[in-house]
Amino acid sequence: MISLDDVDHQLIALLRDNARTPVVTLAQQLRVARATVQNRLTRLEKNGVIVGYTVRLKPAAEKHRIRGLMSIAVEGNRAAEVVKILRGYPNVATIHSTNGRWDLIAELLADSLENFDRVLGSIRLIDGIASTETSILLSTHKA
Repeated sequence: MISLDDVDHQLIALLRDNARTPVVTLAQQLRVARATVQNRLTRLEKNGVIVGYTVRLKPAAEKHRIRGLMSIAVEGNRAAEVVKILRGYPNVATIHSTNGRWDLIAELLADSLENFDRVLGSIRLIDGIASTETSILLSTHKA
């Protein structure tokens, strides 16, 4: 991994806010030359610090979208097996391995509470899952 300085961190913060900000605007905000920003972007992408750019939608754009986080305790050493199965679920957006009480955290998506409940029930039946705890996400705050 490459070493990041303050300008790199500030650049990443600006891109998190709006990844479509023109390079010249980024340079003005950072008080550096446009070429400096372009070179840093190239270096960050080349070294895998920046792996892509994405679109964030406001909640109203995805009507009736229910999101939640499911904490999952796995039996024994079956985490890889459970992850493989979860990857096949279209309602599972992301899967994270963790330490502590829970082995995995899965972000779940559904278009209604009824479908969310169906997804929960289906996941809880996966062989290798010992227990789960789920929280519905009510609001999101920008980091």
